Amino acid sequence: MSNKHLTHVNQHGMAEMVDISDKEKTLRKASASGTMYLPAEIFCLLNNNEITSSKGPVFNTAVIAGTMAVKNTFAAIPFCHQIGIDSCKFSFAFNNALNEVLITCEVISFGKTGAEMEALHGVSVACLTVYDMCKAISPLMEIKNLKLIKKSGGKNDFERA
Repeated sequence: MSNKHLTHVNQHGMAEMVDISDKEKTLRKASASGTMYLPAEIFCLLNNNEITSSKGPVFNTAVIAGTMAVKNTFAAIPFCHQIGIDSCKFSFAFNNALNEVLITCEVISFGKTGAEMEALHGVSVACLTVYDMCKAISPLMEIKNLKLIKKSGGKNDFERA
């Protein structure tokens, strides 16, 4: 049996924020990704890796929304600590054969706790923004494979194989 336990539940079974007061500050990095399936009627609107809708440039707006989400993760997820964000970058990889866009968010912070929730939150909101901006064309989009890719700088580094 594993000796791992839920860190946000105390010995009395009550939810609580993790105490990080004794932790040392280190450089923390995390990246997460999500895949957007875009039906052909949306994917064909790609022009120079951007879609311009009546609401504006889709992927540029997704970067702005995702960045705002990264900076405000603590407000959306109850036990997340507010951390300083030193860098937040998004990338988009287009798969023409599958009508998919892989959206990746990388977050860097120098602090006492990791940035994986920020990266996951950022990529989630970026995907939702693409959906929102394109839903008038087709509601058949799919957000899938949301996942942490890697994290480093803490007690337990991780990299997905």
